[in-house]
Amino acid sequence: MLTEESNMPTLESKLLTHIITALPMVLMLAAYVLLQGCGGDSGEEVIQNENPRSEVTANYSGPVPANSEIQSFKLQFWDNLSPNNRCGSCHGDGQEPQFVRNDDINAAYDAVMGSNSSGTSYVNLSTPSESLLSTKVGGGHHCWEASNDVCADAIALYITRWAGDRAGGASETIVLVAPDEFDPGSSKNFPESSGIFNNLHTILKDNCSDCHVSSPVSRPPQSPFFAELDINIAYLAVQSKIDLETISNSRLVVRLEYEFHNCWSADCEDDADELEAEITTMAGNIDTAEVDPALVISKAQLLSTGILSSSGGRFESNIIALYEFKEGEGQIAYDRSGIEPLLHLNLSDEVQWVQGWGITLTSGKAQGSTSDSAKLHDLITATGEYSIEAWVAPANVTQEDSYIISYSAGTTDRNFTLGQTLYNYDFLQRSSTTDANGEPAISTPDDDEELQAVMQHVVATFGPEGRKLYVNGELINVVDTVDAGNLNDWNNSYAFVLGNEVSNDRQWQGTLKMVAIHNRVLTPGQILQNFEVGVGEKFYLLFGISDVVDIPESYIVFEVSLYDNYSYLFNTPFFISLSDTASPGGLQIQNMRIGINGREATVGQAYSRLNTTIDSTTYAADGRQTLSSMGTIIPVEKGAESDEFFLTFELLGNQQNVFVEAEFVAPTFSEDIDPVPPHTIGLRTFDEINASMAAVTGVDIKNSSIDFTFQTLKQQLPTKEDINGFLAAHQVGIAQLAIEYCVVLVDTISLRDAFFTNSSFSFANRSDTAFDTNPKKDSVIDDLREKIIGEDLAEQPSETDVHTELRSLIDILDECSGCSNSEYIERTSKVVKGVCAAVLGSAALLIQ
Repeated sequence: MLTEESNMPTLESKLLTHIITALPMVLMLAAYVLLQGCGGDSGEEVIQNENPRSEVTANYSGPVPANSEIQSFKLQFWDNLSPNNRCGSCHGDGQEPQFVRNDDINAAYDAVMGSNSSGTSYVNLSTPSESLLSTKVGGGHHCWEASNDVCADAIALYITRWAGDRAGGASETIVLVAPDEFDPGSSKNFPESSGIFNNLHTILKDNCSDCHVSSPVSRPPQSPFFAELDINIAYLAVQSKIDLETISNSRLVVRLEYEFHNCWSADCEDDADELEAEITTMAGNIDTAEVDPALVISKAQLLSTGILSSSGGRFESNIIALYEFKEGEGQIAYDRSGIEPLLHLNLSDEVQWVQGWGITLTSGKAQGSTSDSAKLHDLITATGEYSIEAWVAPANVTQEDSYIISYSAGTTDRNFTLGQTLYNYDFLQRSSTTDANGEPAISTPDDDEELQAVMQHVVATFGPEGRKLYVNGELINVVDTVDAGNLNDWNNSYAFVLGNEVSNDRQWQGTLKMVAIHNRVLTPGQILQNFEVGVGEKFYLLFGISDVVDIPESYIVFEVSLYDNYSYLFNTPFFISLSDTASPGGLQIQNMRIGINGREATVGQAYSRLNTTIDSTTYAADGRQTLSSMGTIIPVEKGAESDEFFLTFELLGNQQNVFVEAEFVAPTFSEDIDPVPPHTIGLRTFDEINASMAAVTGVDIKNSSIDFTFQTLKQQLPTKEDINGFLAAHQVGIAQLAIEYCVVLVDTISLRDAFFTNSSFSFANRSDTAFDTNPKKDSVIDDLREKIIGEDLAEQPSETDVHTELRSLIDILDECSGCSNSEYIERTSKVVKGVCAAVLGSAALLIQ
């Protein structure tokens, strides 16, 4: 329908004319309707580790461990590293230190602890990641994996578990030490405008667009997308790869000159020189920002000068598969559990690495082999219980039947799955009391909307008490309707996958920052402990203020992490003095701001209204005083390697600086611009849609099948009347509700007779005769058009367009080659249901 003033159709007429607003969805649902109804030497016992570690094992027959400490050393450390494909090939009975000797576990313990003649301790039970064994292997000493970091992490994890047994299961704790201090320096910073990037952008676009764009022609996309055609997108992406202070250190230059990464000429050095020259020119046109001398400031820190806090304090004693996504590049997410076989995951399709440890899945997945995945079956069925733990950030709350973590064979066969349906987390698991698909599932309650499109800690557990779900450390009130059962029916031929189903038809979109599988039920206390520790690569940055407040070794400490590729998360600041003699009581701190690269950040100043005084009693009780429980986001500028942070204060002790807010300038409006007319298009909301469908069909809104369908779909239907908020998920829900109304309408004879009044049509006729001419088709279409779309309205679809669309749909639904007589008769009512659903679920009813 065209307006009189223009030959272009209005938004209203376009929506109303196209009755079938999502024709493929309607056809799919209509097809569903058509198919309804179709068819030791001492002789004493040595306790062995219950989790098999490797096919290559070391047999131990020496004296029993002298105490529980050495017993834990054997179970968590010696058993893992004593095989010949690990450290046993050298450090068993030959090379010193003999920390995996198999003749005397007590002597092996003495060797690793430095209690023998060597005097050198090779493990650090307080900070396992700093153990000499771990750092030695991490530096390339006989690593058994393709990645040295994976081997180093594995040894650190064995030591962590050993230490955890001593401390109730917790891993290493964090010890704050005084950092090297320096004053905030002057800095070159990228301007907001991308104009300065024009020439460099041309070079990158011409030579790097095969990979570093979001949609390359023949290769998987490789972030960052600094060769994107859109210069503004490319400009933001390239900044973290350029060092404006030391041009030769720019990652763009280093990759070509020293790593020979995809050079575009015969000489990589020439290519690197070309980029370095252009970056030098660009940097020469950028002014240097000097720190305002009036500011009251702290000492400065880089992310790299912080204290790594990742994983400190986590409970990890029973992990059998662990993904921390530390790699940052490549096509493999490594299993860092140290439990063999290591279940590494291959990344396919659109999976991007997130700085600060994580991956974002858009149209891809991370999947392990079936042979390696079998360890999950073996180690979990051995205990009869397990936990799935993950840090998850869904991309949206409109996804349905989307699988986040799965151990399965397809859409109908699985051992377990953690999935998403809109605002809900779903937990499916095969047991003796569920079917092969893990049904019935348990889900978080609809009304609670526990799942949100933010980073959340999610844990699913199964044990003697059945299935349970936890979100952000809290047990969700959901009842498992079946008994716990057993896991005897689990299949060891399935594959472990993240972000999809192995059959590629349950895509989940979002970010994962950690995934762990435990072969024990995590207790509520352990879950809360892991939640409070947090996730990802995190650092404690200690900003020194001793020179300002004259309190020895005093710092304001932030926990800082890369939230994503574009921002830092500054979280929960606290004051501390590392001096045992300090008395900080009475110190005033007001209006604190975060500075980056020589100036205060323009956004994210969540602490600019901070007003607190350090209380000696509170400080003495905790050894620190929290300044705020809030977190804030600060944009990445030069990248994690280069961005320099400091703090500013309006009042710190006796020093102050008054911050002057920028003067607000009211926007001006040109009188030549016509005012935007009020929007006349509105959507019916969920309850209005339900009521409207009931009104036009005559079906009781309280009908049991209608009410069940509506309550199931309610949170998927529109909640606001704004047409700009309409989503594909809304249309799916509307179509599903429409089909239910039409099924009840056609199957209830009294309702059907009152609705379809055209005497030339009979439901008793075969479909091939009931719809063999246009007049016969129109006899049904007219009733649907008059009662659902209406007549004589100011704006509505034209009658001709309605009949053309629906006649075509009838022809598609009526196709039944080789049907029997009874099938043809049944098909008549099914065709009507499909056409009814197309009209009832259309824009004609949705828009008001």
